[in-house]
Amino acid sequence: MEEKRYLQNISSPSDLKGLTEEQLTKLSKEIRQTIVETVSKNGGHLASNLGVVELTLAIHTTFDCPADKIVWDVGHQCYAHKLLTGRYDHIHTIRTENGLAGFPKRSESMYDAFDTGHSSTSISAAYGISCAANINKDDHYTVAVIGDGALSGGLALEGLNNAGRSKENFIVILNDNKMSISKNVGSMAKYLSKIRIKPSYLDAKFRVQSRLAKIPGVGKPLSSGIRNFKEWIKDNFFGHQKNMFEQLGFTYYGPYDGHDIRQLQTALAAAKRRRGPVMVHVCTTKGKGYGYAEKNPKSFHGVSSFDIETGESKCSSKGYSDIAGEFLCKTADVDKRVCAITAAMAAGTGLDQFAKKFKDRFFDVGIAEEHAVTFAGGLAAGNIIPVFCVYSTFLQRSYDQILHDAALQNLHIVLAVDRAGIVGEDGETHQGIFDTAFLNTIPNVTVYAPSCFEELRTMMYSALYTTKGVAVVRYPRGGELYLPDDFVPAKEPYTFYGSRDSKILIVTYGRLFSYACLAKETLQKKGIEICILKLNTIKPIAKSSVRKALSYDYCLFFEEGIKFGGVGETFGFKLYQQGYKGIYSLHAIENYVRQAKTTAALAKLGLDDKKMTETIIKVSQNGRKN
Repeated sequence: MEEKRYLQNISSPSDLKGLTEEQLTKLSKEIRQTIVETVSKNGGHLASNLGVVELTLAIHTTFDCPADKIVWDVGHQCYAHKLLTGRYDHIHTIRTENGLAGFPKRSESMYDAFDTGHSSTSISAAYGISCAANINKDDHYTVAVIGDGALSGGLALEGLNNAGRSKENFIVILNDNKMSISKNVGSMAKYLSKIRIKPSYLDAKFRVQSRLAKIPGVGKPLSSGIRNFKEWIKDNFFGHQKNMFEQLGFTYYGPYDGHDIRQLQTALAAAKRRRGPVMVHVCTTKGKGYGYAEKNPKSFHGVSSFDIETGESKCSSKGYSDIAGEFLCKTADVDKRVCAITAAMAAGTGLDQFAKKFKDRFFDVGIAEEHAVTFAGGLAAGNIIPVFCVYSTFLQRSYDQILHDAALQNLHIVLAVDRAGIVGEDGETHQGIFDTAFLNTIPNVTVYAPSCFEELRTMMYSALYTTKGVAVVRYPRGGELYLPDDFVPAKEPYTFYGSRDSKILIVTYGRLFSYACLAKETLQKKGIEICILKLNTIKPIAKSSVRKALSYDYCLFFEEGIKFGGVGETFGFKLYQQGYKGIYSLHAIENYVRQAKTTAALAKLGLDDKKMTETIIKVSQNGRKN
């Protein structure tokens, strides 16, 4: 007889309320199976989602969403939440174009209280929602769910510091799959910790507090005295030492087994009864329920499509991240000054081997990009050559540190900016389209844009040894694209390809050079000759490259980055400064970019070879901007 299935019948969290513990356990298995099957096809975040299934069930059986607000930090653990909030029928579309987002999204569902995608934001956001509810006389609960890794981010600590002063109910759930927090010691301390979460104990406690508060004159001092006496007893007889959260003003419950639904429900119910800020500490296992992910959670954090039976990725070719990591290893072998920094992304940025080979020169600073840049500045001040490998989207957090702590002092640090440009299915929060614009505003910064692996190696060498100040090498996700037969890896700030006698000039850099070459070949077959100006150093732009562009009637700049403040806008300004009389057309990104395959996103933005071809034909035929 086929086992009864529950997940397909869950259209909202209210459908969970009548399920028994046994039924919830069966439901958790269904959820895990669905997540593994979905991620194996679409890619996405696997280990983190598998680790919070029971926790998600406990949250939705204890709280009343959407009236109660749940804010998921980063949001890469929200798949079970989506399955339980009316999105089961659409889960197969997650991370696909026009499908469900891979992160919480307010526009997608009333159950998503806050858009997330970057780390360490949940406590600040949830506390803001909680304060807004208080102003609006709304007594519903607000809950922030944050991981131990995200807790290392400065913003999370700022949020804790601020929220700890609150007298209103505010709950933080610490999803801990690695961090160690000291426990109270002694049998009585364990007993007290256990009894504190019992509803009967809490109810009695609140009744006593309420009655004492009503006694005129002496009620409040008496209540305060009893509380202080209780703390004195714990401190002096049971060895109780306040942990960090208690010191910050939180009532601390835990740690609890994050895979025991009943225990979690009891703990969360206790947190609801408690006035003021509460920290509920739960311990979970990343990758729970899928052997490969449990054994190697780092490799199964963010994955492309994979084979469920073997756990093997279906996309195994080398990418720019791997080449950068290999180059740094070879360089560090001969130069003891070279060190590498990551913000909890060693595997993602290709630094795994560096971390193993050069333990004394590898620094994982946790999810703390701001600290990473200033730390790099300190290393540089000590005559070390630091290389901070970071995703473009996360480098945004370090703007002030690059500006104030590195560039202002002209310190020589290297930023290896991974995932530059469109990254595809992760959507708006992860597209690397803003770094060129904000780096453009900072003096003493040089930015390189390789179009192939060999250029990446050459430019990394230049960034390390021939560039002063802040040196940036930015490269895309994935591997090399099409390169023409006559292509020669760049050693100069810019390179021309094609007929210098043509009237049409395409200017571009990085990955888009490959698309420009394909467009050039297609146009050639149609009898249209063009020339390509490939910028290899995009900041500063070489004056001679602008001067040579003056001779073309049409100059079209294609940029895989934000339009306003970007390289193309700067190039156009310099062009007209030198008296350009032709037609300049800038094709770049003007808004956040929604999730889709990278190739589809580039096509929609008019930045692939086919769209480039169409644009150039229109411009050449009409004699005006497209």
